[in-house]
Amino acid sequence: MGLNQKQQEEFNRILKEYLDHPDVRKMKDYCAHGKISVLEHSLNVAGTAYLLDQRFHVGSNKKDLLVGALLHDFYLYDWHDARLSINIFQMHGYTHPGKACENAVKIFGVNEIQQEVIRCHMWPLTLRSVPRHREAILVCIADKICALKETVFRW
Repeated sequence: MGLNQKQQEEFNRILKEYLDHPDVRKMKDYCAHGKISVLEHSLNVAGTAYLLDQRFHVGSNKKDLLVGALLHDFYLYDWHDARLSINIFQMHGYTHPGKACENAVKIFGVNEIQQEVIRCHMWPLTLRSVPRHREAILVCIADKICALKETVFRW
């Protein structure tokens, strides 16, 4: 990720309660891209979004940014096992942000900005879920960067 010691301490402090939760730990049982687990991918996205925020002095709310990033793929199922749907809008790429947001609200009671981060991370694929807050924009960008690295370069 490339965080310095101070950044890593802040990162760990903000996410500790979430990373200790058994449902978040289940994310390591599901594959995201290549050989990367959903938990690894989510941590990569959180770290990348945090670094983008720091590097470009965006001034996001760190808790909203990191919690939203960690939970952006909190769908808790193996999407590789799902039957292919004829309706493209019922496929995983379109539906998992809603399921992840539903889980995050139910289990953690995430706030509105954190919900936006989760719901909008697949934009522009999910055309109606346009990121508006800086935290959601950063996670949307970080997710694309990480997915590309994990898929193409087998990060």
